[in-house]
Amino acid sequence: MPTTIPDDSTIIHATRHWLEAAVIGLNLCPFAKAVHVREQIRYVVSSATTEHDLLDVLTSELRALSEADPAQVETTLLIHPAMLTDFLDYNEFLDVADQALCDLELDGILQIASFHPQYQFAGTQADDIDNYTNRSPYPTLHLLRESSLDRAVAAFPEAATIFERNIDTLRRLGHQGWNDLGVEPADDASSKRADKSA
Repeated sequence: MPTTIPDDSTIIHATRHWLEAAVIGLNLCPFAKAVHVREQIRYVVSSATTEHDLLDVLTSELRALSEADPAQVETTLLIHPAMLTDFLDYNEFLDVADQALCDLELDGILQIASFHPQYQFAGTQADDIDNYTNRSPYPTLHLLRESSLDRAVAAFPEAATIFERNIDTLRRLGHQGWNDLGVEPADDASSKRADKSA
């Protein structure tokens, strides 16, 4: 991660570019294009520098999403560029995030997906292209509605194969192809860690 954090507009621009070029452009998530086109994605940049502050922001955003009209806000990308920049720390925080869902009694209503510049699945090497399916320009918690997922899965009968298909896509693309998308963030490969939950 860069030592100097860009302003919020730059961070959101980079995240939107990643969404358009990688997530939608490579069809890594067949459900993303519709909400992007309809401008139903809420982008939130948190200035939190402690886990406590980030948890406060996460809790607020989970409540806001649960209360929002889905026609206006279908999903939220909570970007936290100054916090949990090490993937191991980020990965451990996911347990805290899931507990927040339970504490708010939103488990089964909302869920949290994970994206990080150093994302690494268990059993992979740090530079394996497979990991890039979940790599974003900045540490990001993706808050989404279970009902939206249910509708999307119903409309996409092969949803269970998305993960394997994405890995095949990235392997065909290769590192140079990924770099050519212009979405690869600056990070320290030596600090990449394995995802304990994978």
